Amino acid sequence: MNDADNTQISASQPLEERLNNRSQRPSSDAFKAFMASNWAPFREQLPELDAVAGHAAGRRRAISELFKGERLVIPAGPLKVRSNDCDYRFRPHSGFAHLTGLGLDHEPDAVLILEPSDEGKGDDGGHHRATLYFRPLAGRDTEQFYADSRSGEFWIGARPTLAEFKAQLGLETADLAELELAITKNVGAPEIGGISIRLVRKVDENIDALVDTARYNTAKDPENLDLGVLDALDEKLSEALSELRLIKDEWEVEQMKTAVAATVQGFTEVVKALPRALSHPRGERVVEGAFFARAREEGNELGYDTIAAGGNNATVLHWTRNTGKVNAGELLLLDAGVEADSLYTADVTRTLPTNGTFSEIQRKVYEAVLDAADAGFAAAQPGIKFRDIHTAATTVLAERLAEWGLLPVSVEEAISAEGQQHRRWMPHGTSHHLGLDVHDCAQAKRELYLDGVLTPGMIFTIEPGLYFKAEDLAIPAEYRGIGVRIEDDILMTADGPVNLSAALPRKADDVESWMAGIYQEVEAQLP
Repeated sequence: MNDADNTQISASQPLEERLNNRSQRPSSDAFKAFMASNWAPFREQLPELDAVAGHAAGRRRAISELFKGERLVIPAGPLKVRSNDCDYRFRPHSGFAHLTGLGLDHEPDAVLILEPSDEGKGDDGGHHRATLYFRPLAGRDTEQFYADSRSGEFWIGARPTLAEFKAQLGLETADLAELELAITKNVGAPEIGGISIRLVRKVDENIDALVDTARYNTAKDPENLDLGVLDALDEKLSEALSELRLIKDEWEVEQMKTAVAATVQGFTEVVKALPRALSHPRGERVVEGAFFARAREEGNELGYDTIAAGGNNATVLHWTRNTGKVNAGELLLLDAGVEADSLYTADVTRTLPTNGTFSEIQRKVYEAVLDAADAGFAAAQPGIKFRDIHTAATTVLAERLAEWGLLPVSVEEAISAEGQQHRRWMPHGTSHHLGLDVHDCAQAKRELYLDGVLTPGMIFTIEPGLYFKAEDLAIPAEYRGIGVRIEDDILMTADGPVNLSAALPRKADDVESWMAGIYQEVEAQLP
């Protein structure tokens, strides 16, 4: 065969099929027939109802109350390509996970649809009937079973059947093949008997395109259809889903406690790994790896990229390269969180002396940040505004900076709206909501978030810091290269705040004792 023949054969193979060349899969009828035979039967016993099912139903009921008569479309999202034919581990959209109760890496391309019903005639007395559309487990007599590397059981393991998910979630299920009709049927203006759609956008481009096409095809005047107006309606659904998560139910609180407990263990593993980190040219990666191992052992994943910042890198707020050295005598700022199998994540920061003991100046800065964190915690009481936590914490920082002679103005001028000079060394916010997303409820309205009132069931961080960059000529040299942040995860109750991450030492003396105890334990286990 000459080169021209080879070129012709290559050109005749569709580009998308070439991804499967590496599999060298037989295509003979004999192979297909043999592959389809002599397999054990599928699982016959249905799973029990998940503990989260009732809570998820209550969340759907709350959303139903806000959007009577409208079809609500909440996609999980598709797989995302990392490189060529390799995907990232799947993680569904948080709104989808919240309304279904599904965690882990279940069901790329799935879509939850809340179909409007007569008022009060829907699920749980609501105004919608919910159906989960997903790609069910393919039979072992199908080619998908062994040929589809993204969804075939031979490649990725067993997947649920329609009946299994229905039993597990207490939720009607349907094959993904029925999705297009479910989204597009009877779409149109309500005044002419049609059904309007609200969609969580920018999760699945294919669903976005399907909804936009349905809207265009059924519009009375498609040439003048203002998609911007429709997008704004969609945004209201995303906003409502975000605001629904501001108050956590009992099940969510337990998931957060699980995530925090695993995170505490991860910090312990990091201290155990510090001696090796000190001797490694990329010690920050040693730290990152020690925490990641615990996250995968105890949970689903990291809740976000770990910040393992030694020395001056600790003054870079989102230092996630983690390529630097960890030097004796410097500080290590570790900002990390384990994501539980339910997808709820912790978010904790501690700043550790790499040799186990704070220097005098390190302790001075550390204790100022701790005082600020304590002030924020004391201020966090039911009924106050969320933003008041930040005010309480940063006022303490301004006072310390003034005492040290670093503020160019008085404390009063600095903390005024016209001043804010102290924010040079603490430019981020002190608190954010926490849950399914590390920065949870981010689409909530300002009046419910920053200006919202602290309410039992809220979970949020308190995380003041001071960051004195090595390049900062506005401060004496002794401060330069020191970055400190202390972050805890807080549950608001009717009796006040509860520190979910209190098991990790916070006071400087306690941090030193904790680290010393871990080193002694490790040494005792050596042969």
